[in-house]
Amino acid sequence: MKKTNAAKVLPVSLLRQVQCYVQGETLYIPALKEQRKAWGERSGIRRQLQQRNQQIIADHRQGATAEQLSQTYFLSVTTIRNILYRKDCAEK
Repeated sequence: MKKTNAAKVLPVSLLRQVQCYVQGETLYIPALKEQRKAWGERSGIRRQLQQRNQQIIADHRQGATAEQLSQTYFLSVTTIRNILYRKDCAEK
C-alpha cells in the first residue's frame, strides 16, 4: 500500500474538512468496488494456479492417481482431491 501526502492530492477545502476528523494519522481510502482486483490478479498468481490446476486435472484424466499427482506437484493428497472434485475446474 503506497502512502501519498493528502496535501499534494486534495484541494485545500477538502483537506481542511478531513482534518476536522483526522490529523497526523494514516488514513486508508479504499478503492472503488468497480476498480478492485481480485486476489492474485495483479501478480498473476491466480492465472498460474488455474493453469496448474487444469494440468493436474488433465494428468488425472490420463490415468495419474491422486498420490502420484501429490508427489509431482508437491501438494497434499487432500489438496489434489479438492482440485479434482471442484465443479468449476472439473467441467473445463
